[in-house]
Amino acid sequence: MSDATTPTPDDEGVARTARLRTDVSHSARIWNYWLGGKDHYPVDEEVGDQILGFVPALPRSAVADRQFLARAVRHLAGEAGIRQFLDIGTGLPTADNTHEVAQRVAPDARIVYVDNDPLVLTHAHALLTSSREGATDYIEADVHNPETILEGAARTLDLSQPVAITMLGIINFVLDTDEAVAIVRRLLDAVPSGSYLVISHPTTEVDGDAMKSAVEYWNSQGSAPMTLRSRDDLVRLFEGVELLEPGIVSCSRWRPETPEAEIVEVTHFGGVGRKP
Repeated sequence: MSDATTPTPDDEGVARTARLRTDVSHSARIWNYWLGGKDHYPVDEEVGDQILGFVPALPRSAVADRQFLARAVRHLAGEAGIRQFLDIGTGLPTADNTHEVAQRVAPDARIVYVDNDPLVLTHAHALLTSSREGATDYIEADVHNPETILEGAARTLDLSQPVAITMLGIINFVLDTDEAVAIVRRLLDAVPSGSYLVISHPTTEVDGDAMKSAVEYWNSQGSAPMTLRSRDDLVRLFEGVELLEPGIVSCSRWRPETPEAEIVEVTHFGGVGRKP
């Protein structure tokens, strides 16, 4: 796909927009609310505030998660020389989206975004901007369907060349850990040696009891169910790849750019691994 992007057909866009549920909260919109954005509905604010009643520090996790993504992408586009990114679970556009960070370092980088939230699609024009040398694309697909993701990604990415697969706050919506491992493995099997895997995930490692209560509430009120995982569970998601230092850590501690004394543990853990 070239830097010039193709608009969503009017009829298709209308159909997808019609699927927007403004009466049920959505994780991407709650995340947007916590990050100070405007792309959410009253139900998202209500549920988001209820969750903060269990874990008041979650907005700090949201910020740390975004900063982790930016640092990881800068490293991969820079020092690691990666020119292709498959961003699964894109979420709503915000500052420093993957293509912006990558193309700032490498203007010829190509990025494919994947999400299944119709609201993300309505904002996809913000994700489909690109440098003249690079390309961006957006596909609507669910993390449970890696074959659909790979088929769509292949329109823009050369899957015979290294790809960085980023999965921030998305694999937690695959409730069975064996299935989650299998999905990650299928995605990695489709890309060559020298590719990378980036994952962030809410955990039980920080504020464990409060996080469990928050997730129980989330799962009880009609939104897509999610799960927490321990650090040992997250290690399983990185089986077969070589973890970069410092390994799987609180997102705020992955190669931080702030002084040690200012770093605070957050509930989301992240890691970056290279496929040998």
